[in-house]
Amino acid sequence: MGRAAPRIWRKLPLTSERYSWTGGEIGLSTYFSMARGNATVPAMEMTKWFDTNYHFIVPELGPRTKFSYASHKAVSEYKEAKALGIDTVPVLIGPVSYLLLSKPAKGVEKSFSLLSLLGSILPIYKEVVAELKAAGASWIQFDEPTLVKDLDAHELAAFSSAYAELESAVSGLNVLIETYFADIPAESYKTLTSLSGVTAYGFDLIRGAKTLDLIRSSFPSGKYLFAGVVDGRNIWADDLAASLSTLQSLEVVAGKDKLVVSTSCSLMHTAVDLVNETKLDDEIKSWLAFAAQKVVEVNALAKALAGQKDEAYFAANAAALASRKSSPRVTNEEVQKAAAALKGSDHRRATNVSARLDAQQKKLNLPILPTTTIGSFPQTVELRRVRREYKAKKISEEEYVSAIKEEISKVVKIQEELDIDVLVHGEPERNDMVEYFGEQLSGFAFTANGWVQSYGSRCVKPPIIYGDVSRPNPMTVFWSKTAQSMTSRPMKGMLTGPVTILNWSFVRNDQPRFETCYQIALAIKKEVEDLEAAGIQVIQIDEAALREGLPLRKSEHAFYLDWAVHSFRITNCGVQDTTQIHTHMCYSNFNDIIHSIIDMDADVITIENSRSDEKLLSVFREGVKYGAGIGPGVYDIHSPRIPTTEEIADRINKMLAVLDTNILWVNPDCGLKTRKYTEVKPALTNMVSATKLIRTQLASAK
Repeated sequence: MGRAAPRIWRKLPLTSERYSWTGGEIGLSTYFSMARGNATVPAMEMTKWFDTNYHFIVPELGPRTKFSYASHKAVSEYKEAKALGIDTVPVLIGPVSYLLLSKPAKGVEKSFSLLSLLGSILPIYKEVVAELKAAGASWIQFDEPTLVKDLDAHELAAFSSAYAELESAVSGLNVLIETYFADIPAESYKTLTSLSGVTAYGFDLIRGAKTLDLIRSSFPSGKYLFAGVVDGRNIWADDLAASLSTLQSLEVVAGKDKLVVSTSCSLMHTAVDLVNETKLDDEIKSWLAFAAQKVVEVNALAKALAGQKDEAYFAANAAALASRKSSPRVTNEEVQKAAAALKGSDHRRATNVSARLDAQQKKLNLPILPTTTIGSFPQTVELRRVRREYKAKKISEEEYVSAIKEEISKVVKIQEELDIDVLVHGEPERNDMVEYFGEQLSGFAFTANGWVQSYGSRCVKPPIIYGDVSRPNPMTVFWSKTAQSMTSRPMKGMLTGPVTILNWSFVRNDQPRFETCYQIALAIKKEVEDLEAAGIQVIQIDEAALREGLPLRKSEHAFYLDWAVHSFRITNCGVQDTTQIHTHMCYSNFNDIIHSIIDMDADVITIENSRSDEKLLSVFREGVKYGAGIGPGVYDIHSPRIPTTEEIADRINKMLAVLDTNILWVNPDCGLKTRKYTEVKPALTNMVSATKLIRTQLASAK
């Protein structure tokens, strides 16, 4: 019979002795210190969860790490649900993935084997399993998503030994091992389906369609197959007929009573409920399925497998799919022709970066170690109120423009008083760095309540790209010109790049992602050229999510990086040598794509560095030559902690040990919109003071 299992997800908590935790149940204050830092200790590194926009805090481990069972969250939440009459499947990050996603703590050799701690952590898993079993759990799910990555024999062997060790502890339970986000390699599939004590295996059959061939060729007898046929990461209605056909073919392999219908991954990566959307038009709404609707789809497929097909529901689904395919709103022939014409050129600027930097310096006349910020300034309660009231038509356009101009003037004045060299307008008119642009581009739709968690309590509302993308009118020129008129210092034009708009949206699934990205690149190219024509000499095109979109399998890296980097170059290939193009990237592991970053051919790149413990600098220590301007972040903006002048000066000196003085910029890790002015002003004051201190020292040394 068909069974249904939409997925949820939980992390195994972690802590570190540097946050003064001395044992017992971990409290919220410790968690907050780990995530945000405190007055004396910086925050832990935060990075992207695989290729999503969700972030996780990276565990710090070493040979002296002692694990203890310090959070009973999984058990207490299971009991809470059970008391309400709901029998759930508790979900834990699996022990091997937990270790592989960790890093050596500060002071620990980088060569330290994280998997050497497997024997130390498994007793904690046994304790958790024992409590869950005692509480009445009949199923337990271990997420082992690292199985979809390229693993060596030693790493695969760790899975075998881990689950062999857990076998007696999980006896009497149904154990599900989940994988997601990509195809599982053949060797990993072989390892997974041979694990001791495991009764079920889950696969992402949306992003891992090739896994179907492995399942069909060999699936262990008597085991459950959790078939992830409903997309857990996008918002499009499922093709129910196609999914049912896939499931029927898998029924032959796994057996009728062992096939479970599932989403491809946790539903935390999609919006919650389409019922909450009252402003989307009916046509587009009929094409969509949020988390609540995906649960209905999963159940409908399970019932259909069991011989209880809801013909009306399936017919309505087929009609919606046909409507989307034939809708004139989806296709713009002019856009398609322009994107097709991109083939045959790599869209590079005519002059090399060294010559361009010389031309720009003659025009901008910046000091050594120029200071700047990344773009946004604090989004105050008053500012949000003004935008909200304008959107609700409670204030006039004239009142709105006046309020935003006043905020820009304030931000410009603050930067001038701090003596920052290249200014930003603070982005007071923007709700979100992707949504703001999507609202002004064709081919986009927007939700009222389509929130998705990014990290902690921070959520984003991704736009929906449903059709071909174009730019009907200039989007930022008015505000950038206004800001530049308030100062004689260079004012950055601020844009979000095509790859980031793509990766932080719900993207149409009826054409390759790179085709949509090229369309967005052409739209941004028009904006860049209009900014230049308006007298903006420095233009930043953020590509915060370029690394995030990197496929999980190395064999797919080159193709993605080729079109992603090409898309960025399209946006600015036509500007003059004297126009300085910046880009910005944040919170990912960049070292493995540094050569692609260089190939973007930006004049200046600002990049997260401090929160990841200056990991970025290691590539330059290892001999990578970088000739463009670069600003590795000197302090973490996701923490309320204010860095000292000495701390920032020390960071700048570390950078100067591996980077030339004439290419180094000084800036925070990221934009400042999540911070308060009481944090921003002293932090930037210390940043500028540290820069001036180093300038003086460099001048004395000469």
